Amino acid sequence: MANHSQFTFQDASSPIMEELTRFHDHALMVALAICSLVLYLLTLVLTGKLTSNTVNAQAIELIWTILPAAVLIVLALPSLRILYMMDEVNEPVLTLKAIGHQWYWSYEYTDFKDLTFDSYMTPTTDLPLGHFRLLEVDHRVVVPAESSIRVIVTADDVLHSWAVPSLGVKTDAIPGRLNQTSFLANRSGVFYGQCSEICGANHSFMPIVVESVPLATFENWSSLLPS
Repeated sequence: MANHSQFTFQDASSPIMEELTRFHDHALMVALAICSLVLYLLTLVLTGKLTSNTVNAQAIELIWTILPAAVLIVLALPSLRILYMMDEVNEPVLTLKAIGHQWYWSYEYTDFKDLTFDSYMTPTTDLPLGHFRLLEVDHRVVVPAESSIRVIVTADDVLHSWAVPSLGVKTDAIPGRLNQTSFLANRSGVFYGQCSEICGANHSFMPIVVESVPLATFENWSSLLPS
């Protein structure tokens, strides 16, 4: 999860988030190059002699037409690649249904019989030592690590958004509609997220906690839950 005064992304815990981080760095370097060029040209204009020779300016017109188009292509191609990767769901090992309510989440493991539960934020007064205030829940989403997980997202009342930054997941929960996303946690760990759509007075108090565990641990967890 993010630290205090952190300006960068959270550590990537899925292949999609790794790709998003790389694209962010790539786009940032393109923006840095553009800003440096504009600053250099501005310095030349301010420090050089003023001249007016726009009669034969075909070369500069060609440059300032082609260069922005090339920059857009350099940004668009990797962006479209990642966009298609995010929409792709490849033979999921597990399907999870997340339902947004005011103001908690319900989860259904559709591959299991009667494996459903509600997930509420843990009040500060009941928070165990070492856990995070406003981010911990009473029932975590437990998924197997290094496995493709499909998440079907919807809402029961108003708009919500199921978002876990370190997994590169953010999907709107819309009443009457099923949205689909997927992720693959490439390591065991606990990943925190929150509802990312303003959904009412307690919008800030419906966190998301995804716990990625080895497959054997997940099987033991699912067998111990009451039906």
